[in-house]
Amino acid sequence: MLIRRDGLEFAIEDSAAPIHNRSGKVTGAVIVFHDVSQSRAMSQKMTHQAQHDLLTGLPNRALLTEHFIQAIGLAKRHCKQVALLFLDLDDFKHINDSLGHAIGDQLLQSVANRLTACVRNTDMVCRQGGDEFVILLAEIDHPQGAAQIAEKLLGVLVKPHRIGGQELHVTVSIGISVYPDDGNDVETIMQNADTAMFHAKTNGRNNFQFFRDHMNINAVHRLTVESSLRRALKQEEFLLHYQPKVNLASGALTGAEALIRWQDPDIGMIYPGQFVSIAEACGLIVPIGHWVLREACRQVRAWLDSGLPAVPVAVNISAVEFRHIGFVEGVASILKETGLAPEFLQLELTESILMHDADSSALVLDALKAMGVRLAIDDFGTGYSSLSYLKRFPIDTLKIDQSFVRDIVTDTDDATIVSAVIGMGKNLKQRVIAEGVETQAQFEFLRDQQCDEGQGFHFSHSLPALDFSFLLADGNCLISQNAGDAETDSSLKRSPPLSI
Repeated sequence: MLIRRDGLEFAIEDSAAPIHNRSGKVTGAVIVFHDVSQSRAMSQKMTHQAQHDLLTGLPNRALLTEHFIQAIGLAKRHCKQVALLFLDLDDFKHINDSLGHAIGDQLLQSVANRLTACVRNTDMVCRQGGDEFVILLAEIDHPQGAAQIAEKLLGVLVKPHRIGGQELHVTVSIGISVYPDDGNDVETIMQNADTAMFHAKTNGRNNFQFFRDHMNINAVHRLTVESSLRRALKQEEFLLHYQPKVNLASGALTGAEALIRWQDPDIGMIYPGQFVSIAEACGLIVPIGHWVLREACRQVRAWLDSGLPAVPVAVNISAVEFRHIGFVEGVASILKETGLAPEFLQLELTESILMHDADSSALVLDALKAMGVRLAIDDFGTGYSSLSYLKRFPIDTLKIDQSFVRDIVTDTDDATIVSAVIGMGKNLKQRVIAEGVETQAQFEFLRDQQCDEGQGFHFSHSLPALDFSFLLADGNCLISQNAGDAETDSSLKRSPPLSI
């Protein structure tokens, strides 16, 4: 290191060569100095880039692994524990796709800054890639310390981010694993934290979960189902059943809800509750939902072409599908491809989907409505909704959730809620349909309250396309037909709201 006259230090490399006289005696030396400031700075920069994420400046996985190994060594000597938090942003892809990667990158930088501010100097925040982050908590006394940090992170990240002149909302799902309880090496601890994070996703998101041994069993099952779902898509193992909707005053068939079934060649019939959540988690829900939409439209068109008095068919749309870029264009493309008039298609969405980003939801709904597609709010009353937005959304139908219908005859609170929803729907000029109608008493109550339609095993269970075509051809009053075994089939409709 040399110091210039102005006091600035700079890095040098030197070399020396001796000066000999005629007799060979060393009489001096030639010393050459080279300024290597720029080359050393470049070397340091390259080393930093190799160990850090370019977008956020956070350490990357390579540097995290190095520090994790050191932290394990210290924990062994000091009889401490090490915790690893695996974080995945909820619905980040929707923001990235709808607002662009530049906004998405700024949001990731904002998240990184908040994460860093929540931990100690001895801890490390790493960007794993995409919208995944990992936090290493070195030398903690007990797992509760990791839980306290996780709660702090959830509270900090739920606050809006001001990006590009607008407020963006994003939550996070967190999985926690602890050394040495959950593993003795970096790879095992990391894998277990990732597994716990998945369980946080499936438990409603915006929460944290500690790793438990049984989660690995579930993870293996999830991978098996995911692999089988990919095969099922390729080999066309899915089929649709159709559950009738009935006019409660006349008994006329007014519509149907399309419900997916998976005919596995080895296991047999598999119902939505056994695979939809896994399809959502691995991203397969989008191509599966696309298939459901196309198949439902194709089937209605086939009924019409055969001369049957076809009725509108409703298709449930998941949050992932609704927020997927190109969703509206996809619906339009399927209608054009199948030649089905849009009034024969109804899309059902839950309140929670619509209220997640109400302004964006309104734009999508307006586009679908302009297309001529019918719109319904499914499981109404079970989620958070704003009446101002309910008025703004171009909704045609409110579907009263079956949890309110089940006890309307014996529970005065449920009876009051159902009556209020029916009255509100009429005032808003929306049709109201009650789900899960299973008894004569429930039917009579809803009819007396002037509910427009009903759906449930009191009228008919879900039917394969061929059987439903017989129903269309027959045209009988379904109120006089109490088809189906409610005891056996009620579990099918009581699977998660997404019954695509």
